[in-house]
Amino acid sequence: MAFQRPTLAQIVERVQQDFVSRLALAGAVLRRSALYVFARVLAGATHGLYGYIQWVSRQLFPDQADGEYLVRHASLYGLTRLAATFATGNITITGTDTAVIPAGSVVQRADELQYETTEEVTISSGTATAAVIARTAGDDGNADVGTALNFISPIAGVNPGAEVAAGGIVDGEDPETDDRLRERLLLRTRKPPLGGADHDYERWAREIAGVTRVWVYPLEDGPGTVGVRFVVDDDPDSIIPDSGKVAEVQALIDYYKPVTATVTVSAPVEVALDFEIAPAPDTTAVRAAIEAQLRDLIRREAEPGGTILLSHIREAISLATGENDYVMSAPAADVENDPGDISTFGEITWT
Repeated sequence: MAFQRPTLAQIVERVQQDFVSRLALAGAVLRRSALYVFARVLAGATHGLYGYIQWVSRQLFPDQADGEYLVRHASLYGLTRLAATFATGNITITGTDTAVIPAGSVVQRADELQYETTEEVTISSGTATAAVIARTAGDDGNADVGTALNFISPIAGVNPGAEVAAGGIVDGEDPETDDRLRERLLLRTRKPPLGGADHDYERWAREIAGVTRVWVYPLEDGPGTVGVRFVVDDDPDSIIPDSGKVAEVQALIDYYKPVTATVTVSAPVEVALDFEIAPAPDTTAVRAAIEAQLRDLIRREAEPGGTILLSHIREAISLATGENDYVMSAPAADVENDPGDISTFGEITWT
C-alpha cells in the first residue's frame, strides 16, 4: 500500500492518545491543559517533518523533481538547462546622408528595453539599416515590425527616432522551463543514444532553445537520408520556425550526425484548421472552453502529414466545461494533411 501522509488532525489525535496512554490518564486531554498544548506543538512540528520527507521523496525521481534537483538529475546525463537567448534583428534609421551610426549605439523601446547595434552603418539616401541585438536576454526582447525606438544618446546627422525593420527582432527565448528540461531528460533516459537512431535526431534538435516537438523521417529521400521537421510551440506568433531557427537546428545536427547520413532539416508547412460550431449554451465561457480544448487537441495530435480524426474533434468539444450540446458544420470529415503539412489552429466561426 502506498504511503499516505497523515493530516495534522490525525497527528494531534495520535500524540494526545500517546499522552493519555503513557501517563495513565483517565478521560480525554482537557482543552486548556498543558498536555493539550504540548500535543498541538509536537504535532505541528511532526507534520512539518512529514511534509519535508514527502518533498524529498519527490526529488529522488526526475519525473517529479523540482528546480535545482531536476537540474542535478539532468547533469548526470550531460544535459543542462537551456539559457535565455538574445533577440536579434534589424532597425531602420533615418537622417542626413554620410552620417555614421557607430557599432554599439543603443536604442530604446517605450518600455525601456534596449538594443545595441552590432555594426557600423552609414546613412545613404536618407536611411540606413543596422543589425541590433537585445541587451536583455529573453522573450521580452522580441519586437514586431514597426515598433518605435529612440537613441538614448544623440548622434550628429541622425534622427533620434528609429523603428524595427522587416522581419522584426526575433529569436529571444526565456530560460528553459522545468517542464521542457524534464521532457528532454526523460527522452534521454527512455531512449538512450544509439549512434544515429531516429530518436537521436529528436534529442539533438531539442537542444536548441525554443524547439518543442520534432519529427524524424528515416530514408525520406532515399538510402542514407534523414528528414527532420520541428515546431516552436511557445512562440506567440507562430509555431512554424523561421529560416534562422531551421539553420540553427541544421547546424547542430550536422555536428552530431553520423558522417554517412545526409540530413535535411525543414519547417513543416502550416495549414490552418478552421471550425464552424453552434454551441449550447452559447456563452462566452463555453466558447472559451471549446477553443481551449481544440487548441490542446491540435497541439497533441497534429504532425506533418498526419490526420486529426473527426471523432477526436467532437470528443474535444464535448469535454469543454459548460458545453451541453453543439452542432459542428466544419470540418465534416477527418482532417488529412499532405506530407510536410501540419494542421494549426485557425479560427472558429460561431453560428
